[in-house]
Amino acid sequence: MLSCKRCIMDDQNDPDLVLDNNGICNHCHNFDLAYGKIPTGAQADEHFSRTIEAIKADGKDKPYDCVIGVSGGVDSTYLCHVAKQQGLRPLLVHCDNGWNSELSVMNIENIVQKTGFDLHTLVLDWQEFKDIQLSFFKAGVVDIELPYDYALIISIYKAALKYKIKFVLTGHNIVTEGTYLPKSWRHEKMDIVNIKGIHKRFGKLPMKSFPHFSFFKQYRINKKFTYVNLLNYTSYNKAAVKELIIREMGWRDYGGKHYESIFTRFYQGYILKEKFGIDKRQFHLSVLVQSGQITREQALVEYALPAYAANQCAEDKEYVIKKLDFTPATFLDYMNAPIHRHEEYPSILRYWDMYFKAVKIAKPVTSLLKK
Repeated sequence: MLSCKRCIMDDQNDPDLVLDNNGICNHCHNFDLAYGKIPTGAQADEHFSRTIEAIKADGKDKPYDCVIGVSGGVDSTYLCHVAKQQGLRPLLVHCDNGWNSELSVMNIENIVQKTGFDLHTLVLDWQEFKDIQLSFFKAGVVDIELPYDYALIISIYKAALKYKIKFVLTGHNIVTEGTYLPKSWRHEKMDIVNIKGIHKRFGKLPMKSFPHFSFFKQYRINKKFTYVNLLNYTSYNKAAVKELIIREMGWRDYGGKHYESIFTRFYQGYILKEKFGIDKRQFHLSVLVQSGQITREQALVEYALPAYAANQCAEDKEYVIKKLDFTPATFLDYMNAPIHRHEEYPSILRYWDMYFKAVKIAKPVTSLLKK
């Protein structure tokens, strides 16, 4: 087994891991590259202040000056706290896919109560969304969360378009989330072509109400927004932030990153590990090591612990099997079925390949015409 000497990533969990001559992995180098581009100290304060002023100026005479997607998790809760402290007027957007835990619902309610911000919740049609989810199970692909992640992004798009909001604030930050997960763990989150292709092949119900745009429309719409990773310009220490939002926002911990969703908790804690041999905690803990928030030794100790309690896992397993109309036998069949790549089905990546090829061909012609 090859493992990084700085973080805790290894090639058993990430087959694409690359180590340099000093035994440092590609994820550490990617982190350093991204972190090096973030202003610090006085420059970070200045950038933060200018960004807040720009958001307020653009939102003048509008009901909202920005939009924030909320899940009840640490990052979105803290982002709402920061927005309130800075006098911003965001519209909060939540996409309910039927898997919210009681804790996540309570955390979102507390955000609204503590901040006074308006909340727009899009509730997905359960039968339709379940059919889409089941089609991803049948496809045997790794990113079963793709349909929900996509639906949340489009929900934010639609809310921003409705109220003519330019700024989209995200809870993503380098020091606790790093850059990109290993490519074998994920798929392009805006791939509506993949969602439609997999659902068309394995789904049974028509896709009527599921929020989506065509490839070309979502590309055009995306250009209308300015994305702001506001937390990159604050002093973000995960442990300290948890203490703050518990005290100031009434937040309650749910025991793991993205465990505010029952399905996500079971997917990350059981399905990914048992079927795909992936433990996302390794990457999340590695980022905290890279940013100096914990030591490598502390990360290894935490990583050696179970993903979540055995009794909770058994309870979640029974709940997920029942809610998705599996039986214990059919779910076991799924766990033992072959694994397939997303690219084996229609994918937006092919559109991008055609686009870049067209640009490459057209560039010399355009240059000649200009001359």
